[in-house]
Amino acid sequence: MELEIEQYIISKKFELAFKLIVSNYHQRIYWQIRRMVLIHEDADDVTQNVFIKIYQNLETFKNESKISTWIFRITYNETVNFMNKRAKDNSISFDDYSKNIAETLDGDDYYSGDEINLKLQKAIAKLPEKQRVVFMMKYYDELKYEQISEVLVTSVGALKASYHHAVSKIKEFLETED
Repeated sequence: MELEIEQYIISKKFELAFKLIVSNYHQRIYWQIRRMVLIHEDADDVTQNVFIKIYQNLETFKNESKISTWIFRITYNETVNFMNKRAKDNSISFDDYSKNIAETLDGDDYYSGDEINLKLQKAIAKLPEKQRVVFMMKYYDELKYEQISEVLVTSVGALKASYHHAVSKIKEFLETED
């Protein structure tokens, strides 16, 4: 599928490439965003922004990385921009914004997780931004460190350290919540 999308881009068949991207990546993009913003309506808005950004920039894809890496980078950047704007609008820090929205999951009609899943989401929301993103990309999206490194433009060693710290903090949070 990635190769087919890249071939369409190379041959300047952007409409076909975009249709394949939407059909093959919509769910992954939505859930990558949803795990960060937590609120369904916000995830829908950011997802739409991501697809607009992808469509507008298909011609600039240089095939220097995998199409999925390029898409994840756009998704990550759009999500962080959205969260930064929301935090700024509420005159709070990015991390405080994340913690505040995690507390609203109990009453979210679109959240269908059980109690342990809710605790996990709250633990993840309490992580510093980089640790949270690395944990989610590794744990949920099952990306390899090398691919996360390309998306976040950081070293594999730093990512491994961030993931280790995130796991330790989540474990500590879950143990103290019981």
